Amino acid sequence: MNAEFFEALGQLCREKEIPMDYMIEKIENAIHNALKRDYEVGDNGIVEIDPETLKFRVAIRKEVVETVEDPATQISLTAAQNIRRSAQVGEFIEQEVATKEFGRIAAQTAKHVIRQGIREAERSQLLSMFQSQEHELITALVQKIDPRTGNATLEIGRSGEVMLPASEQVPGEVLHENDHIKVYVVEVRATEKGPRAIISRTHPGLVKRLFELEVPEIYEGVVEVKSVSREAGARTKIAVWSNNPNVDAQGSCIGPKGVRVNKIVEELGGEKIDIINWSEDPKVYIAQALAPAQVLDVEILDEERCCRATVPDNQLSLAIGKDGQNVRLAARLTGWKIDIRSQSQA
Repeated sequence: MNAEFFEALGQLCREKEIPMDYMIEKIENAIHNALKRDYEVGDNGIVEIDPETLKFRVAIRKEVVETVEDPATQISLTAAQNIRRSAQVGEFIEQEVATKEFGRIAAQTAKHVIRQGIREAERSQLLSMFQSQEHELITALVQKIDPRTGNATLEIGRSGEVMLPASEQVPGEVLHENDHIKVYVVEVRATEKGPRAIISRTHPGLVKRLFELEVPEIYEGVVEVKSVSREAGARTKIAVWSNNPNVDAQGSCIGPKGVRVNKIVEELGGEKIDIINWSEDPKVYIAQALAPAQVLDVEILDEERCCRATVPDNQLSLAIGKDGQNVRLAARLTGWKIDIRSQSQA
């Protein structure tokens, strides 16, 4: 029976990819609790489960006494000497619980704890998997899409299932079942119902990770992404800097004939991407951030992180952008409040 038990347990652990030690610890604890509940032995219960020797032993540690007052924790001298001839009053002896007597309790307890242990282990594995991927880019399979809410259920790996809310999907993007899409893991939370991963297709971190995948210089650390501002589905601005004077940060990100940036644009469904060179000089940085508009001058104002940019009259609308998008993204990218005026206004 012990051999069959360990064989079944081992097969279960292999199928569910759960460590054997973890399951044995759970079973031992559960049987200890069953001894306390059904035999009222307190902490005198002994449970030994060893898969290497196929040992499954349950016993109760009892004190040898002349007169038994508490059968759960005491044993008479005569009964003790039947177990060990040399037993003496005042000593403690381990009295094994008969297999038939304890078999039903052990079976029920083991069954319950195995089910519970599997659920806990799977949750723990899922949490570890998600936590290792926090702030990373992962590929997921679209399982289904709720036609009412637009929320998509995605499959990650063999056991991970997460929801991509409609609010975190790129506006205008249409997902289909069985599509493989890239998502950004924003945050991982441990909840009562198990681990919950917050994923997004609109987060600026998605664009940053895509550039890391496509641009070897970024992956190798030669080129650094300093900042990203994004309005998903419309436009992204990304500021890059090279720590090697011989490497052009902007050119590296664009790639030969634009192949690198075009691949990212394609992944994002045609979203426009402005790649600018970061500068520690705020005037230069702000001027760069307002691309594609040409900036004549940037004036740093007295207020905290406020500036005024002057552009040619014919480029005022370009600098501001449709519905103020260009200047809004530039302000997020640089961390400066930007007031724009034309050359004639200046």
